[in-house]
Formats: sequence, structure tokens, C-alpha cells
Amino acid sequence: MTITRIGTGPRMSAAVVHGNTVYLAGQVAKDSAGKSVTEQTQEILAIIDGLLAEAGTDKTKLLSANIWLTDVATFAEMNAVWDGWVAPGCTPARATVEAKLAAPQYKVEIAVIAAR
Repeated sequence: MTITRIGTGPRMSAAVVHGNTVYLAGQVAKDSAGKSVTEQTQEILAIIDGLLAEAGTDKTKLLSANIWLTDVATFAEMNAVWDGWVAPGCTPARATVEAKLAAPQYKVEIAVIAAR
């Protein structure tokens, strides 16, 4: 079975496709880094949409999602964006935790796995 890597860098790939499964690395906001959880979540979900499309799938085929927040008090703010984005009836298994992220300007990081 082939392995296809998308957005490959020296440390990681943005996405890896193996068979009919697409694995996305944790995505953080680039343009809205340092801005609100709402703005960062919106940007991250747009990045995820693009990577999923490039891999030949979309959010209706999400299997799982892991979400990291630097402050669990922003859980409702992130969920307001997530709930408007996720496809009804196609919600993935999901975990959300509070964690210190790689850089202080990041407030949200999201990684997903999807079927093709």
C-alpha cells in the first residue's frame, strides 16, 4: 500500500495518506496567531478543509479529532466555531484537553484523522 505525504518538511508532514485513511498533523493558526480563540479556530478549520481536500476527502469523513487549548476556559468559544463547521451527523470521536502549546501565540491546535 502506498504512503502519500502532503506538505512534507524536515520534521513532519502536514498530512499523510495511507490506504483510505488520512492523518493530519496538529494544525495551528498562521495568520491569526496571537488573536482570539475564535479567529484561530476558524483559520485552523479552514486549513484542515484544504488539507483534507488535497488528500481527496472532506470533513464528512472525519473519524477522530484531538483539540488542545491553552486555556480550558475558552472551551465554549472554540466549540461555537467547531459546532458551526462540523457536518451534522458526521461528528468524529473527539478529545479536548488543556495544554501548553509550542509557542505562546498559539491558543488552539487541532489534529484530525479522516477516511477517504
